Amino acid sequence: MSKVFLLLKPFHQEILLEAGCDEAGRGCYAGPVFAAAVILPKDFYHPELNDSKQVAAPMREELRIFIEANALDYAVAMVDNKVIDRINILKASFKAMHLAISQLKKPPEFLLIDGHIFRSFKRIPFQCVIKGDGIYSSIAAASILAKTYRDQYMQKLHSEFPHYNWYNNKGYGTEEHRKGIEEHGLCKYHRKSFNIDPAQMELFSEKNSF
Repeated sequence: MSKVFLLLKPFHQEILLEAGCDEAGRGCYAGPVFAAAVILPKDFYHPELNDSKQVAAPMREELRIFIEANALDYAVAMVDNKVIDRINILKASFKAMHLAISQLKKPPEFLLIDGHIFRSFKRIPFQCVIKGDGIYSSIAAASILAKTYRDQYMQKLHSEFPHYNWYNNKGYGTEEHRKGIEEHGLCKYHRKSFNIDPAQMELFSEKNSF
């Protein structure tokens, strides 16, 4: 049986220079949130390009190399857990996207944003697209870069705090990560504002059991 390739839309509009933007790590217990902005050429195509959550890790790495080699421009930025705790994760996600956009060498004239909400950047017109990383090539490419850069970053942090097994879970709230928190408590990279301290989680469970 032959494989059916996903055909993503190349652009939302073709008049203005368009950058696709996406983030990774918004729901994690630990580590930064990453964002990427990508400007693609009109002839850009890769049959495996898709929302990063739908692509296996080895292929994500291949796509990262391909995107970086063939994009007109791209940038990746991060906002750490301390800032996340101070301004909240939604604002931190916007901040990471703004940082990525500001690092582009080719100033975009139109932004294509994954999701349903965005805080405007330098009055550049934008369009939010729910599940846009499965619809538009530039957003899918941004999702691949944000995801692979963040995964690599969390794997480096793993050596500092191996008992949370961030090498595998990348800071998400998996069972092994929760057990690590129960046994060792929180470390300096955890998002304290997420109420993931064992005592806080127990109180939350009790509160919602009535």
